[in-house]
Amino acid sequence: MPTPKNSAPDGSGATTTAAPPTVTEDSPAAGSSERTVTLPRFRGRVIPPLDRAIIMILPPVLIIAAVVAVTVNPEGAAALIGRLRTFVTGGFTWWFVLYSLIAVGVCTWLCISKVGTVRLGGPKARPEHNNFAWYSMLFACGQGIGLIFWSLAEPILLREETPVVPTGANPGEGGIVWTYFHWGLTAWAMYCVVAVCLAYSHHNLGKTLTFREATVDILPKRAQRPVGVVIELLAIIATVLGLATSFGFAAMQFTSGMTNVLPFGASPLVWALVILVLAVLTAVSAFLGVNKGMKRISQTNSILSIVLVVGVFVFGPTVYILSNMSQTFGSFFQHFIPMSFFAGAEGAGAPLADWTDSWNGWWTVFIWCWVIAFSPFVAGFIARISRGRTIREFVLGVTIIPSLIVMVWVAVIGSAGIHYDNETGQIFRDASEDTSSALFSMLEMLPGIGTLMIIVATILVATYYVTSLDSGTYALAEFVSAPKKSGPWFRVVLVASIATVALVLLSIGGANAVDTVQTGTIIGGFPFSFVIVLMIVNLVRRLRTRTLATRQLEKDINDPGHRAEDELCDEDGIPRPDPRRGVGAGTLTEPQDPYGYGSTTERTPKK
Repeated sequence: MPTPKNSAPDGSGATTTAAPPTVTEDSPAAGSSERTVTLPRFRGRVIPPLDRAIIMILPPVLIIAAVVAVTVNPEGAAALIGRLRTFVTGGFTWWFVLYSLIAVGVCTWLCISKVGTVRLGGPKARPEHNNFAWYSMLFACGQGIGLIFWSLAEPILLREETPVVPTGANPGEGGIVWTYFHWGLTAWAMYCVVAVCLAYSHHNLGKTLTFREATVDILPKRAQRPVGVVIELLAIIATVLGLATSFGFAAMQFTSGMTNVLPFGASPLVWALVILVLAVLTAVSAFLGVNKGMKRISQTNSILSIVLVVGVFVFGPTVYILSNMSQTFGSFFQHFIPMSFFAGAEGAGAPLADWTDSWNGWWTVFIWCWVIAFSPFVAGFIARISRGRTIREFVLGVTIIPSLIVMVWVAVIGSAGIHYDNETGQIFRDASEDTSSALFSMLEMLPGIGTLMIIVATILVATYYVTSLDSGTYALAEFVSAPKKSGPWFRVVLVASIATVALVLLSIGGANAVDTVQTGTIIGGFPFSFVIVLMIVNLVRRLRTRTLATRQLEKDINDPGHRAEDELCDEDGIPRPDPRRGVGAGTLTEPQDPYGYGSTTERTPKK
């Protein structure tokens, strides 16, 4: 059946293809007037065949080449990545500070300006998930596994001396305050600003949920197609390598937890078995979908996290935890602005010999690169599950609530660890030898329930990573297949591929290979940060130039009622060219570029 072609007013001036979604019937009776459509209706570009081939073929080739290079010559790869990390740390710490301030500033503007009332999905859209499920999913995909890893390790490793925040008479205060900063408001603002760019582009303008569609409108016409391909390649490679290396570290940390309660030690065979089990669990969750898989596991995560924090609070040094929480919260608010601007200027005058000579190289630059590198899949998934919320509600929900959860978590877990370490010094020694063991070392010291809390924490490592990989798989499937819809089996294949990369790295190169690839992926966050800034500028432009035509577009593509145009698409919602028809009865059309990039080699109608 023929398909229409629209010139959609999205405030960008770009020509777009109108492709209605698949129509499904609610009633079994054929020809029933009761129908539903998958919203939003598609108004993005159809990717040219050559571009699609590049996006699907080149990333696996580059990923395989990277894995082979690291496993064949691990020392050489580590040395190269170390030099790159030194270059980024020595010359661009100021840029990461500026980037984080831009993220916080834009989130603030979105909350206090009138654009905060814009609803993702049009004026009549309503949230698809309740608040508990929404917070559970966005927290699990955004930071759960990182917080398990660093909530105690960072305060312990920074207990003696920190910049900006004086140590004073309370050992560990500075480390806890910097952990609030690194994993709290600023980090979530960096995720949020990327997520809102993707969410508005997808839910309100009908674009695919990709970085390409959220960015290229602002570029000159000739540059949009090649730059769009490069952006998508960066997002796909960062997602695959980031998830695979995190998979390896999750396997090692999960094994570390098991060895505390079971009579065996860590080994490559155990790591492989853990990866296979986690991969199977993730594949099942990915196959079941967001509502049946990801949502349920995320809610389980939230319950177990509450059990862990409450257990440590009640059975640990409760009075010290309360006192330290009050004191460190006040210190955080007092020092938030100086920490936000801290760039280590005292050591920036001379060339940096090695990134290890810079405090920021160990911490702020490292963590901000981590956040940027993980933004493609974290922000993509958060955008996906946030339809129906206003921009203001979205920003506050993604920044304030998770930040408070992080601060309470770190205050309880970190304070308990500092207290026990003051008595024994054992936790610092364990963390210095193996960062992933810090949490388990502290839990062992809890009177009465130490073993139970270790079991809970070990399960959380597994379930938090399953939700991270699940959300990453959804985002990756969108990057690779858009505008076509990806099926559940395709997501299962992606899970298997990521697990295979993790297995190869651990079995051939061991922990050093995983660490090398992850560090390389994080350094990859540096060039990707410029893409994100470009996307932010495009979002601001779109919102500030939002016209009556744009508002009408948002209503039209999110109208849940059946329309005649909904019949005129294939099973994937992709338009089929027909020069004889447009949208609506009797509409005449003119030929137009189907891809929106200015090519005249193929033609479809234009309204």
